[in-house]
Amino acid sequence: MSLNPKIDKRLRAAGSLSPVRAREPHFKVFPEFKEASYAKRYEILLTKLVRERLYDAACLLMSNAADGRKGLYREPAAELGFQNFIASLMAKAIAVAKSKDVD
Repeated sequence: MSLNPKIDKRLRAAGSLSPVRAREPHFKVFPEFKEASYAKRYEILLTKLVRERLYDAACLLMSNAADGRKGLYREPAAELGFQNFIASLMAKAIAVAKSKDVD
């Protein structure tokens, strides 16, 4: 069950939403990842993968441990929401099923 992130603040885990320092011992970190939280880094990465068409779709759901067991979560980015993800997955499954019928 998705909850509006503005309404239900219980689903926010402080550690995943706090900015994290980026260490660069071996390679430079992209500017958008510097001082971003782990959650924001996942959102940036998944959005890039989808927009650059390396992935057909991606889903980012967040919850704390207690509410996650109850099926409660939030979707921090609409583009990475469950509905978009499952629609893409279903379209692929239907395409594969139809291609099997042709053979």
